[in-house]
Amino acid sequence: MKRREFITLLGGVAVAWPLAARAQQVGKLPTIGYLGTAGASAWAPWTAAFVQRLHELGWIDGRTVAIQYRWAEGRAEHLAEIAGELVRLKVDVIVTGGNAALAVKQASSVVPIVFALVDDPVGMGLIASLARPGGNVTGLALQSADIAGKRVALLREIVPGLRRLAIMANVGNPASVLEMGEAQAAASKLGLEVIISEIRRAKDIAPAFKALRERADALYL
Repeated sequence: MKRREFITLLGGVAVAWPLAARAQQVGKLPTIGYLGTAGASAWAPWTAAFVQRLHELGWIDGRTVAIQYRWAEGRAEHLAEIAGELVRLKVDVIVTGGNAALAVKQASSVVPIVFALVDDPVGMGLIASLARPGGNVTGLALQSADIAGKRVALLREIVPGLRRLAIMANVGNPASVLEMGEAQAAASKLGLEVIISEIRRAKDIAPAFKALRERADALYL
C-alpha cells in the first residue's frame, strides 16, 4: 500500500470509528448544547458556520448528532437557568461564548465546555492559565484586556489634546469589567482624567451618551 493511500485510510478510520462507536449507544445520538447570549437571528452567521463545519466532519444534525439550541436573548440573568437546563439534559458538550461560559462552568465541572469570543478566560476564572487550563473548559481567547493599555496610548497619540477620557462598559459582562479596569489604569498613568460610565441594560446607553456630552474629549467603548 502506498503511503498516501495508507494515510487516507487511517484518516477515514479516525473519523468513522467514533461515529460508529457512539451509534451503538442504544440509539442515542451524541448531543451538543448550544447556548447563545443573544437571540437566534443575531447569532445566525456563527450558528451556520458551526453547523457547516460539523457537517464537513461527518456530524450531521438529526443523523449523527443532536443539537439543543438555547438563547438568552441578551438577558444575562437567564444564563444560569439555561446552563442548568442543558446540564440536566445530560448533553455531551456545551458550546457557548462570552460571559455565558462562566455561567455554564458554574453549572457543571464535568460536562466539557467549549467557548468562543472570550476576552480573558484566566481573569474571568474560566481556566487556571493559558498554558495549563485544566478543568472541563477550553476554547479561544481574544485577550482584549491585554491590549487595552495600547488602545488608550494610541488614542492619546491621535487626539493630542486629550485630557478627559470617558470609559463606557457593560458591567454585567465580567470580561468588559476587566478591560475597563485595564483601560482606566492606563489612562491614569498617562495623566488623564477618567470618567466611568456603567451600562447594565440596553436602555441605559442613550442616557449615558447624553450625560457624557461636553464632559469628555474621547470615549473608550
